[in-house]
Amino acid sequence: MSFWLFLHVFGVILFVGNIITAAFWKVRADLGGHPEVIHSAARNVMLADYCFTLPGLLLIIVSGSLMAVQGGHSIAGFNWLTSSLILFAVTGIIWLAVLIPLQRRMIRYSREAIGAGRISADYKKASKSWAIYGTAATLLPVVILYLMISQSI
Repeated sequence: MSFWLFLHVFGVILFVGNIITAAFWKVRADLGGHPEVIHSAARNVMLADYCFTLPGLLLIIVSGSLMAVQGGHSIAGFNWLTSSLILFAVTGIIWLAVLIPLQRRMIRYSREAIGAGRISADYKKASKSWAIYGTAATLLPVVILYLMISQSI
């Protein structure tokens, strides 16, 4: 069980750590207002999702499922595990349905901004939506992390 727990915690670190760090660098780039920097940050946020968020997600799902089965935890009824799974599913839906398409648009708009020499209203609108939905997709895993830790003590 400790091997799976290690992989689970490592997955959580990759997942939560990357979504917080990527948001930090993207917001910093936006505040600077330089199209080249913004474009680089937008591209690197997407790259970081594939390099860190996605592997973290897979580690969380595989190790968490195996530990739940080995530990005899039930997903019947409403408990910390079902609450966490629901929140995790909502996070995934936000990420897949909203954030990834917004990130693709921000990459396209920021690439266009390099030629134009200024950030467009379209980029700013997409970036604002990304910040709103990204905040929700970041806070939900933090709540899940709290539920996971509070049940382990």
